[in-house]
Amino acid sequence: MAAAIGLRKDFDAKALRGLAKRSKDGPQARRLLALAAVYDGAARSEAAEIGGVTLQVVRDWVLRFNAHGPEGLVDRMAPGQPSLLNDEQRAALARIVEEGPTPAIHGVVRWRIIDLCQWPFETFRLSISETTVSRELRKMGYRKLSARPRHHAQAAGAIEDFKKASRTAWRRSPASKASRRVT
Repeated sequence: MAAAIGLRKDFDAKALRGLAKRSKDGPQARRLLALAAVYDGAARSEAAEIGGVTLQVVRDWVLRFNAHGPEGLVDRMAPGQPSLLNDEQRAALARIVEEGPTPAIHGVVRWRIIDLCQWPFETFRLSISETTVSRELRKMGYRKLSARPRHHAQAAGAIEDFKKASRTAWRRSPASKASRRVT
């Protein structure tokens, strides 16, 4: 069995309990209290019980605490997958979008997302999904615009024929006058 990893010497149990009391992050406070128990001489298994975790997790907490101090015990956001496009490729994509397609060359009169997915593959040999291209364009400040749909057989003045014509002036109905008459 390997020896336990020691804790930093610049903190003690009292300091960790004070930090836990002032912490606004509940999980960080729980971790600080578990490590404070270790400073007091409790076994790592007792610290794991206080933290509600396993011994391996307590070991990870000790490593994070030794490396980064109390801030190392705060939950961090996962970094996520890096972007498929670098800055140069992103600038080239913006330039292509700004210039617009040339119908004779590109075969389209306006860019669609599917067309913009083909362009990085043809230029940089990058296979990018429509969702990724859309997300990248949105990050660059572009928005998807689409024309209002219109039926292909719609007559020019057909809409006007179906609009409701409201009366120009309001009048009282004769029924309301009859109900107000006193006999």
